[in-house]
Amino acid sequence: MTSPEMEAIYTILGVCVSVGLLVYAWGVLGWVWFKPKKLEKCLNQQGLKGNPYRIFSGDMKEIAKMAKDAVSKPMALLDNIAPRIIPYYAHLADKYGKKCYVWLGPMPMVFIRDPELIKEVLNKYYLFLKNKDNPLGKKLARGLVSYDKDQWAKHRRLINPAFYSEKLKLMQPAFLLSCSEMLSKWEGMINVSGSCELDVWPDLQCLTCDVISRTAFGSSYEEGKRIFQLLNEQAVHFVEAIRQVYIPGWRFVPTKRNRRMNAIENEVKSSIRVIIEKRMKAAGETNKNNDDLLGILLESNLREIKQQGDEGFGMSIDEIIDECILFYFAGQETTSAMLVWTMILLSRFPDWQARAREEVLQVFGDNKNPDFEGLNDLKVVTMILYESLRLYPPVAGLVRRTIEETRLGEMLLPPGVMLSLPTLLMHLDTEIWGEDSKEFKPERFREGIMKATNGKQVFFPFGGGPRICIGQNFALVEAKMALAMILQRFSFRLSPSYAHAPFSRVMTQPQYGAPLIMHSL
Repeated sequence: MTSPEMEAIYTILGVCVSVGLLVYAWGVLGWVWFKPKKLEKCLNQQGLKGNPYRIFSGDMKEIAKMAKDAVSKPMALLDNIAPRIIPYYAHLADKYGKKCYVWLGPMPMVFIRDPELIKEVLNKYYLFLKNKDNPLGKKLARGLVSYDKDQWAKHRRLINPAFYSEKLKLMQPAFLLSCSEMLSKWEGMINVSGSCELDVWPDLQCLTCDVISRTAFGSSYEEGKRIFQLLNEQAVHFVEAIRQVYIPGWRFVPTKRNRRMNAIENEVKSSIRVIIEKRMKAAGETNKNNDDLLGILLESNLREIKQQGDEGFGMSIDEIIDECILFYFAGQETTSAMLVWTMILLSRFPDWQARAREEVLQVFGDNKNPDFEGLNDLKVVTMILYESLRLYPPVAGLVRRTIEETRLGEMLLPPGVMLSLPTLLMHLDTEIWGEDSKEFKPERFREGIMKATNGKQVFFPFGGGPRICIGQNFALVEAKMALAMILQRFSFRLSPSYAHAPFSRVMTQPQYGAPLIMHSL
């Protein structure tokens, strides 16, 4: 090949590389500037307010700084926790009102605070989808919570049987055993004066871990401890990651955190795969599954495949693993958070603690093993749990996204917009709940949720619409049983060492634990 021919080839290659770089640069510029500015103009024209877009970072720096400052010290002993849990969002709502948006990097997130619009978003789950812009979320929890449309419908149908009321009733012995073991430990710590100081938070976490291990897999917390430890560590990494601007493809860069998150994901999946394979082998030998969540799920999945005559109608092993990870994480975190804040509230409001205990004793008497049916008669306990969930919802908000131009009320939302349904802000809204919205008043739920909310979609600690949390009844049954058994045996008040510091690590938790003075009854 002659020298002029080589030069021509190099010239063509140089032009191709240059064009490729220009196309890439133009795409990046469109992502970090042109598209956000177009979305900003569209939102402003529809009466929505927010800070001017700043290239690449948006509001993320301020969000991270305010979040860091908020958790740097405890707060006053009040129940308006929004300024500590979501400080920047609370600040933005004060600054711009209810019709506002925030910049999460180059992506705007619109706050939806009209009850009718919230109801529409939750009901039209096929239009407003789960937010999947940050794939790191899949390393923490996949399964039902992350699916959309047909895939979600299939998984929901297959998992539903595991949460039927008659199945929950079969899990009562596991609930009782786990609660009894925790309470026996507490009774063993009581001194000669009949009391002790105890941080109940770690024990409540162990309790709910034990319950989900037994009810999901027929094992105890000790056997599943490693999985829980790994998932808790993964939650820490996930929260750190989402407080930074998401860069497509960054998860593939072998940073220390990415390597650790990948290692945790692989170990958790491997551990649960072993559990499932053992169960499937045992079921094949005995032709019988256990009445735990995994056994019911495997049975439901096999029945669907046989009825349809095609394995494609069921779940793959990897999909079952994802659902089990979700059982582990969500089943433990939600209930432990609900219980710890309820105990803290009852420590601060002894009159409500006394009313709850009186009801428990009326319903169950000296029976230390509350029966499943009796839980439905605990009206005061239910009111207290609802009010606890209102003031301290497990998650501060739900996020959805548009994938096409979508009308919502008077707004015409372009594709690529995230929507925030700010659970915590809605639960504290004085226009909805009254001037005492930031106070602990369980009596507001005396006649049930519908009466308390005037039938509006303003109370949604477990989500709402067709996608409402499938484990809602499981969590409430477990919480009622645990609280009833605690009230039968102990009275409790805040320790002088208690520091009020709610913070969010996926779920709303007490940053410095929950030290209480426990008195044996």
